[in-house]
Amino acid sequence: MIFLAFRYLFERRRQTILTLLGIFLGTAAYVSISGFMLGFRGYLIDQLINNDAHVHIGAREEFLTDHSLDDPFYQNVFAHVFWDPAPSGRKDSDMVENPQQWYKRLDADPRVEAYSPQLTASVIFSNGKAISSSTLIGCDPRAQVKVTTLGDYVIEGQFTDLAVGGNRIVIGNELQKKLGLRVSQNVMVSLAEGPPTPFKIVGIFKTGNKLSDNVAYGALADVQKVNRTPNHVNKIAVRLHDHTQAAALAAAWAKISPERVESWDQVNSSIFDVFRIQDAVRFMSVGAVMIVAGFGIYNVLNMTVMHKRKDIAILRSMGYDTGDIIRLFFSQGLILGVAGTILGLTFSYFFCLYLQTIPFGGGPLGGGMGHLIVSFDPKIYIQSAILGLLSSTIASILPASSAGKLTPIEIIRAGAE
Repeated sequence: MIFLAFRYLFERRRQTILTLLGIFLGTAAYVSISGFMLGFRGYLIDQLINNDAHVHIGAREEFLTDHSLDDPFYQNVFAHVFWDPAPSGRKDSDMVENPQQWYKRLDADPRVEAYSPQLTASVIFSNGKAISSSTLIGCDPRAQVKVTTLGDYVIEGQFTDLAVGGNRIVIGNELQKKLGLRVSQNVMVSLAEGPPTPFKIVGIFKTGNKLSDNVAYGALADVQKVNRTPNHVNKIAVRLHDHTQAAALAAAWAKISPERVESWDQVNSSIFDVFRIQDAVRFMSVGAVMIVAGFGIYNVLNMTVMHKRKDIAILRSMGYDTGDIIRLFFSQGLILGVAGTILGLTFSYFFCLYLQTIPFGGGPLGGGMGHLIVSFDPKIYIQSAILGLLSSTIASILPASSAGKLTPIEIIRAGAE
């Protein structure tokens, strides 16, 4: 049976090769595109997990309703109060209400690896005539390097030198370029109103992200002093032993506190929306190729059935039953699917190895060595093989079924007509 299937395929070599090429291109395209997209996705998620906190505890966020201001203004003097227009908008707090309570809770939770209280202040940096408005983040330096990998991106100095205190900061590479500063120099830091305060630069970091590299970090006490908010904290960055528990833990903490608690995936939900769109585009594009390849298999087998009607009559006369004829033509489609899938997977594997050698700069799109990052997840190859075999199987069913229904008498009558 297999011998006859191969013989029929080789008799129509051009159509067979074109059909085989369709399956080959479909599987190869799926693996290559998926490998590149998922490689980039894996790198980006790894950066999100390691470069930022797993859970963010921030100042509470409230929204005014129609009767939010009834008690503050009237203190239940009137039973019914109507506003025109009704109160609306956000009523946010500028700090975490009870950070000490959070510290006790986090210290007692075994799922928490480290945490760092933070105070973010909008300030103006000046160095002579060079002036730039940016963000100064106060933190616990020793805890911050445990919560994030920021310390690994310091290219000059040490991030933990901030712990000494005495108005020291570590600035991003982009901010350093704007101000024309170097390590050990002083920079003036001030609020929109108020006298400037000198800070000594003890380090420079570079993450590759221009937004992240345009800020500065200082010791929490120093930033509180500049911001004129002693003991204030507007964020607590938390790192967990297992980042997959972040969403569940954030939801549980949000129920027991008025503060805004978000996990790392909730903060970056827009990025995951882009990932879902990428998946849809990936499946649609490769699905179109597979549909075309399936029609090619259908066409080849259908034409083979039409041209081999006499052979089918002979085989039926020799004792081949309906199931044998169906298996004969179905196996042809299966052979095309298996061969095309194997060739496509093999080619795409080596092509992905080549993609890894292509220089692509550094930062978010490239790896540490400045090359493309490609995923070799076995799921990609399994999904590609399933798509290839599924399209060839479905395309083979109808021709094989129609061939199995033919009888010698029907074939002879059709030939006589």
